Amino acid sequence: MPPHATEHATLGPPARALELHGLSVEGVNQCVHCGLCLAYCPTFSELGTEMDSPRGRILLIKSLAEGRIALTDSTVEHLSLCLDCRACETVCPAGVPYGRLIEAAKAEIEHQRPGSLVRRAFRWVNFGLLLSRPRLLSLMAASLRVYQISGFRRLVRGSGLLKLLPGALAAWEALLPDMPPASARAPLPPVMPAEGERRARVALLTGCIQQVVFGADNRATAAVLVKNGYEVVVPQDQGCCGALNAHGGDHARALTLARQTIDAFEGARADAVVVNTSGCGAHMKGYAYLLKDDPAYASRAARFVKSVRDVSEYLAREPLRGPLRPVPMTVTYHDPCHVVHGQKIRTEPRRLLAQIPGLRVVDLAESDWCCGSAGIYNLTQPEMAGRLLERKTRHVLATGAEAVVTANPGCILQIAQGLRARGSSVRVLHIVEVLNRAYGG
Repeated sequence: MPPHATEHATLGPPARALELHGLSVEGVNQCVHCGLCLAYCPTFSELGTEMDSPRGRILLIKSLAEGRIALTDSTVEHLSLCLDCRACETVCPAGVPYGRLIEAAKAEIEHQRPGSLVRRAFRWVNFGLLLSRPRLLSLMAASLRVYQISGFRRLVRGSGLLKLLPGALAAWEALLPDMPPASARAPLPPVMPAEGERRARVALLTGCIQQVVFGADNRATAAVLVKNGYEVVVPQDQGCCGALNAHGGDHARALTLARQTIDAFEGARADAVVVNTSGCGAHMKGYAYLLKDDPAYASRAARFVKSVRDVSEYLAREPLRGPLRPVPMTVTYHDPCHVVHGQKIRTEPRRLLAQIPGLRVVDLAESDWCCGSAGIYNLTQPEMAGRLLERKTRHVLATGAEAVVTANPGCILQIAQGLRARGSSVRVLHIVEVLNRAYGG
């Protein structure tokens, strides 16, 4: 027998790497099944079923990757019900990278079970066309604005035509946000000089949906940064960062959009890339892992990630520059999942709000609990999204606050809808709106 033959026979061939749709899910082996995540998982809290908990879904993902189970209707349902809120990551003692695992699982679902023709068409229009083409998205926003203010929307809804739409399209139409006027959707200037002593040069992500629906928040973000001594540059060739694609299982386009985002911002020669949408920020901070196997972008992505900062995270490094005007309001703060769990930012927004004269901040029960928006979750899983929204709305109303402050467009739309359904006049504001008011904006 040749030397070492016994050793080789004992060891056998190396174990196959665990993958789904070519994406590594080796992280499932970090789970020690302790169950600490169960109490923090919204879907487990609502349903009480093991397979609708992070621990249960990790078992499903591992079994899929090892070929021990098939992607049945039941398996798809349990995995699709995950919000990808990443609350489980915050409390996990073993450091399981759950967000990566569920994104790999959802990519596998899209690969094997793309769904009906209507669903595939919806995803192609949104992920394939609109999100990746800013001009087309802007044109769509202008068309929706006409639809909404011309009276045609009221006519369509009153006529019952929506009931004739296939699938869940009627419900999706009801969730369309009100489009702002063209002035609010207009691009920001490419460069805005700092006021007072210049602290740094920052590049601002204006985003895709954010720009056409919440352009006013982009303007408020730029104004607050300028007031605090930051020169703001806005790369004109930027587009979607790919967050919605990644969360929705569209991995290939997520890679393409990540590369395009890096290309657009590298030329800005900025000290930091500032982001005011939590899902985008969390996703962009993951570019190094997303592009680790791309020889042309791996090192560039690693450098880029070091520069990405949430707007609250960046502003809270130093005290706000004055003078600050009083904002006499009572507000409560809702932690967006991809700020508090995805980026581990909890105290910084509250420190900023505490500096505003006249502003009273009251605690919100389960402030870091998902509101049910979760990207396009409220479109794809409306029943569970509604249950979580009802829970969030109930806690908001119990505070007696005049407004909810948060930091993500999806949360703003979702919570506002829940409050309207209750007949409440409580407003939902982005944190930069409140800061801008303190500067007279």
